[in-house]
Amino acid sequence: MNRVNRIIHWVRRHAGGGVGALSTALVVAVAPSVHAQGTYPAKPVTFVIPAPPGGLTDQLGRIIGDRLSERLGQRVLIDNRGGAGGNLAAEFVARAAPDGHTILMGTQGTHATNQYLYKSLRFDPVKDFIPVHTLLSISNGLVANADRPFHSLKELVDYAKQKPGKLSVAIAGYGTSSHLMSELFQTAAGVKFLHVLYKGSTPAMVDLLGGQIDLSLDFPASTLPHIRAGKLRALAVTGPAREPTLPDVPTMVEAGYPQAQAVAWIGMFFPAGTPAPIVDRMQAEVAATLQEPAVIASIRQLGGAPFDLGGEAFAAFIQSEQGKWKAIIERSGARIE
Repeated sequence: MNRVNRIIHWVRRHAGGGVGALSTALVVAVAPSVHAQGTYPAKPVTFVIPAPPGGLTDQLGRIIGDRLSERLGQRVLIDNRGGAGGNLAAEFVARAAPDGHTILMGTQGTHATNQYLYKSLRFDPVKDFIPVHTLLSISNGLVANADRPFHSLKELVDYAKQKPGKLSVAIAGYGTSSHLMSELFQTAAGVKFLHVLYKGSTPAMVDLLGGQIDLSLDFPASTLPHIRAGKLRALAVTGPAREPTLPDVPTMVEAGYPQAQAVAWIGMFFPAGTPAPIVDRMQAEVAATLQEPAVIASIRQLGGAPFDLGGEAFAAFIQSEQGKWKAIIERSGARIE
């Protein structure tokens, strides 16, 4: 006996006469929901990417989407909606039908920092979403032009304290991981850098290599070729473990600055109101996908690591991230209109 029949059977036993209309109403109200959950997904699923094609989030979305399309038996479509630090994409998904067919590839920005950086948001990062599962975490590497006179994090901090505000650090836009990680490190180390704003990491890298800029906090995948060529010097990574590609470079914790530990991350979110069975199904499929050797290898090639938090654990992680970055952003005074 399915769910609808059980409800009608209960009504007929307990409601007495005149149950025909009530039974019909219950069928009309309940059947679409039961049908949608029982056949999920009933149509192609759309991943909304808060960035243009080609970037890290876009590449990850396509990797995960390809595998989930096989597991779910439906195509996974990619919808790139870049702009406003991911806010345009997040607002779109927050307003989407909560039927499990529209998913946000959310980031540290959309769910942990933008609410403190932007003057106003047209969505609530907590109330308007259901955290499904994390996908990837990625460290930033603190690197210096190889001609600079410091060879370790301690030497950098000593130098910066002697010359406050003189060392320049490239940031690829306010609210980006390079900006926030720099603010976090300055607070932890008690130093002050001069931020130089760039439109993306590529022009910042050009000036760093040319010596116009002293430092950068960028993803190791971007800096590794230049480190190996001897043009950049890696001083530390921000994540909880050393990077496999940079085994001799200490973490911030190992270098003596545990408060500077942090990662950028990407995860999946449904609109609020998505039925629990759909959320549970997607959590299970994503968790299994992240265990596949080919997926792990692809994520490693992006410079990240598989990140395995689902449901309540993911929600708790977001809450801790919001508390950490709120304090850093307010202390820095950074605002985006």
